[in-house]
Amino acid sequence: MSFLDKAKDALSGAKDKVDDLADEHGDKMKDGIEKAGDFVDEKTGGKYADQVDAVQEKADEVITDLDDTPEAETPEGETPKGETPKGETPKGETPKQQ
Repeated sequence: MSFLDKAKDALSGAKDKVDDLADEHGDKMKDGIEKAGDFVDEKTGGKYADQVDAVQEKADEVITDLDDTPEAETPEGETPKGETPKGETPKGETPKQQ
């Protein structure tokens, strides 16, 4: 096995781990990126706000792309993560009167 093949195998394993982490903790990762950007804006007085926002958006896109759990994989009868089942009211909200 050549050096390049070994490197590809190692990176493939690392990518799988990152994919799993994004699937499990994507929301936490996005929150951390948002907080980090806000911290930079605060410390720089917003001087680099446009650049920080662009990086935050790109990082959010990458995490979303890594979260490759398609809705089609949700077992029948179960609600995808983060969604409210049809006919139910999300926690903390009052049902709408019709």
